[in-house]
Amino acid sequence: MTSATKDTSPTSEDLFGPLAGVRVVDLTSVGMGPYATQILGDMGAEILKIEAPEGDVFRYPEPASSPGMGAIYIALNRNKKSITLDLKVQNDLATLKRLIANADVFVSNVRPRALRKLGLDYETLSRDNARLIYCAAVGFGQNGPYAEKPAFDDIIQAMSGIASLQGKNVDAPSYANTIIADKVAGLTLAYSIPMALYEREKSGRGQAIEVPMFETLVSFALIEHLGGKTFKPSLGPTGYGRVLSPHRRPYQTKDGFVSLLPYTDAQWSRFFTLAGRDDMATDTRFTSAKERSLNFDSLYGALAEIVKGRTTTEWLDLLEPADIPVAPVLSIDDLLEDKHLKETEFFVEREHPTEGIVRVTNIPVRFSRTPGQIRSLPPRQGSDQAELDRLSAHHAIKASQ
Repeated sequence: MTSATKDTSPTSEDLFGPLAGVRVVDLTSVGMGPYATQILGDMGAEILKIEAPEGDVFRYPEPASSPGMGAIYIALNRNKKSITLDLKVQNDLATLKRLIANADVFVSNVRPRALRKLGLDYETLSRDNARLIYCAAVGFGQNGPYAEKPAFDDIIQAMSGIASLQGKNVDAPSYANTIIADKVAGLTLAYSIPMALYEREKSGRGQAIEVPMFETLVSFALIEHLGGKTFKPSLGPTGYGRVLSPHRRPYQTKDGFVSLLPYTDAQWSRFFTLAGRDDMATDTRFTSAKERSLNFDSLYGALAEIVKGRTTTEWLDLLEPADIPVAPVLSIDDLLEDKHLKETEFFVEREHPTEGIVRVTNIPVRFSRTPGQIRSLPPRQGSDQAELDRLSAHHAIKASQ
């Protein structure tokens, strides 16, 4: 078995991850919610993915090995069980409510108003399950005027300032070439749920959580970019000059591109010496972090010209031994052959029950005693309907006790 296919998952029943024993009813689709619940599933939680008859929309974009099993769906939905329920049908709605009554967590990205009409709001569900952690993945905070606006990744990138920041140096807003809003909000959702579970261990009570994409991404964008407006009265404009410099980019070498970022005073000094620019090493504009922060455009502009003088390999060979941050610019295809990712067994190839060999990324977080594991590959829609019988029987036994 090659390093790409080697399965290092623990076999002992007590090493199924730090969230083993947690049951999550997952009424989410597209990106944010499924990303979050996959993380929980990787860490051992039982994820019951509830899909409408038409299925999660991310099942269908190409490429796909068969209908409903697209590459993006496969990337977001491992370690889950798929159950199809039509919530317009009373029996199916009642089934969902029974599942939630016996769950630790209910997470949904359905609009709250629609959930209330179905009796799937926190106030209603918590009457039957006081320990329920109820997670609403929403577009906008429900106490504000945008509460009912639809929200998708592009919309949130546009409204949160991300698109404006991305287009700063080309004079036109631009989206990041990844669904960054979905993924950042999904990570926020994923870390919020274990926090609530931890608090429940102390109080014995569940609670409702709201994770709004808009506010989450605004917070994400403003960490470095609130700038001078952090202070009142203002000490300057918004924006972090280093990140917004038009010269901050991978630098062109004689034969390609390189990412280069001396950061500390000592690293800049060593770089200038190695590059044969002792004059810049003593230039007061560049000798301290404070002065560099006022002269990023000049500094990075000069850096771009210096880097043109050597090949990518020459820069790597020169700067890496000097502990100056430098790296090649890798494409997505390059990552598939990257020696570090191979050595750490980052890519896993498994035989899917219906789709043949599929490649998935491994779990990046490592626990020494209770590691997560890839227990199952993304399911075909409704492939776990039989699970309803087992859960119904469990519910009946619990109710009779």
